[in-house]
Amino acid sequence: MDPYKVIVRPIVSEKTISKIERENVLTFEVHLKATKHQIKQAVEKIFGVKVEKVNTLITPRGYKKAYVKLHPDYKATDIASRLGIL
Repeated sequence: MDPYKVIVRPIVSEKTISKIERENVLTFEVHLKATKHQIKQAVEKIFGVKVEKVNTLITPRGYKKAYVKLHPDYKATDIASRLGIL
């Protein structure tokens, strides 16, 4: 699957911004059929970072959300500022 089809959009809320600042975690809405491995590869390819862990959930509204924890060598705040979140 194309990396740009795996990641639909970043999710911006108070909770996600605190996760960026405190836990080095980015939050994305992803394609419903994307696996954790595909999400990891897509984030690494698009943003040029290393991913440590991916957690996913399907929301009650029916879309899939992914919490992507970056390797300590990379800063989620840098990626968020490139995306225009911070």
